[in-house]
Amino acid sequence: MATARVHQELDAVAGASVWSMDESETAATLVALDRAEAKLAELKARVAAHADDLHVGQEVAASSAANWLAHQTQQTRAETYRTVRLGHDLEQHPLTRTALAAGRVCVDQARVIVQAVDRLPADVQPRAEQHLLAEAAHHDAKALRILGKRLYEVIDPDAADADEAAVLAREEASAMNACRLTMHDDGHGQTHGRFTIPTFHGAALRKMLAAITAPKHQRATHGAGVEWVPGPEAMGQAFCALIERFPVAQLPKLGGLTATLVVTITEDSLLGRVERAGLLDTGDRISPGAARRLLCEAGVVPVVLGGDSVPIDVGRERRFHPKYQRIAITVRDQGCRAEGCDRKLGLHTHHGTRWVDGGKTTVDQGIALCPWHHARIHDTTYEARMQPSGKVAFHRRT
Repeated sequence: MATARVHQELDAVAGASVWSMDESETAATLVALDRAEAKLAELKARVAAHADDLHVGQEVAASSAANWLAHQTQQTRAETYRTVRLGHDLEQHPLTRTALAAGRVCVDQARVIVQAVDRLPADVQPRAEQHLLAEAAHHDAKALRILGKRLYEVIDPDAADADEAAVLAREEASAMNACRLTMHDDGHGQTHGRFTIPTFHGAALRKMLAAITAPKHQRATHGAGVEWVPGPEAMGQAFCALIERFPVAQLPKLGGLTATLVVTITEDSLLGRVERAGLLDTGDRISPGAARRLLCEAGVVPVVLGGDSVPIDVGRERRFHPKYQRIAITVRDQGCRAEGCDRKLGLHTHHGTRWVDGGKTTVDQGIALCPWHHARIHDTTYEARMQPSGKVAFHRRT
């Protein structure tokens, strides 16, 4: 058997030392082994397809040759099914099978070529297969997949646009059906999740987050001396900012009410006399500082409790200042109203008379603050006072 000779050769070099090889010999050996692996993969796929045709494993009541192989070799069923599938695919594409058997392409390239060619009309498949096999000498599987989507530009340029449109439509429909989002809270203040969304929505989300994490925006928001955080951390913080600032009025109703968070907080904590956590209507708890900040900036409804835990006020849903009011306030204030601050970009609008104290969303009662000072004005370690000059002075409480 040929496989017996292969085992003999491999056993002969199993204990051989590789330390004596120089750089050139090591490189050549590595490439040669990769090609040998491709040849073995073709033989394995061919035998696996033959085993499937013979229904190998039926004597032990295996449901398929792939399942039998998975049990015999302790591989996953997904992997053995891929091997059987490759064997059958190569039967229909002898050019690719020959290239794999010769070690000119690897398994991943062969799979991509077969998949790309199979979606084309039968009369143009041989030409398309030859084209991709030639490109395989210069491109890896990922690049080949991209080239495979644009095969019509080579074999039938006149039909290329229509074919690309049809392919994209199928992919988008499939991607929409595959949309997934899972989240779970770990009980330690963090929520973890995974999602799968179509390419368009991924691109849109990436662009939104990129705008928030852009260096210019970060410098305008936090100052020139801001400490940059690594990419994933910055994107995560931008995602949080996007969620906080999404206009809840645009969301559909949930249980007859707008999809708005309700924050329950005591009057003493709201006014900064004590530090007591806020309670969300989801059952989650947040810090008092976060509660005070959200009541000013995001779309939430505050429920204020008195000393006997009796609601003394159920506030109005928080609204942002409309765009025209923000423009008027920004033009009037010419930058952050905090004393000593000269930031003029990325400003927030804050209610000069606190909304919980009856302040209204008007130009007269709105002031412009940079994000840093907007957060500080809700920080109980600071006292903020309006000066005759119209500036807001901050002093750390003792």
